[in-house]
Amino acid sequence: MTETSPTPHVAIRFPVEGRRLPADHGYALYSAITRHLPDLHGARWLAVELISGVPWREGMIALPTRGGALYLRAPAHAYAALLPLAGKRLNIDGHPLRLGIPSARPLTPAASLYARVVTIKHHMEPEPFLDAARRQLAALGINATLDLPHDDEGRFRRRVLKIKDRTIIGFSLAAHDLSDDDSIRLQTLGLGGRRAMGCGIFNPIALVHSKERPA
Repeated sequence: MTETSPTPHVAIRFPVEGRRLPADHGYALYSAITRHLPDLHGARWLAVELISGVPWREGMIALPTRGGALYLRAPAHAYAALLPLAGKRLNIDGHPLRLGIPSARPLTPAASLYARVVTIKHHMEPEPFLDAARRQLAALGINATLDLPHDDEGRFRRRVLKIKDRTIIGFSLAAHDLSDDDSIRLQTLGLGGRRAMGCGIFNPIALVHSKERPA
């Protein structure tokens, strides 16, 4: 690997209590977090994962009655700065969400990683998006095989996000054939933009499945 190794990061898990959320809640979640911790606004080191749930009705998800969680990714030295979120009540577009006591774990290497949504400016069609993702990956000094996963109907998993009054198009993205070092690097640095709003965050595929399985 030719690039300097990034600062060690951890995955931080906050248990959550809540009933429902908008399926597209990345911007609202980030806004709610920064209302409690204003110093996080614009923090480039912070990644905020979307909260997993099951479809409830159009545009909404239901949270599991137990086992639901908010996952943040941050440098290990920044963990203490996030601890004040414990016990806080977040308002996510009118839907209350209470955070529990967090725990942290080091990132784990895996040969295959998955991001629920990646956004790359000006690339809203599958093939140009994939080409741009490959260029970004090469610029990070990471070797991997990228592909666009399909849904049950054989279509690319295109994601439509709303950020204020803007519509953002992204895609789910998988990375395979990663070395251990490159796997940690991709989980640390991500790909594309808007990582504080749930985009460009990679997890081992087995871990993604466990997060999305209702408890």
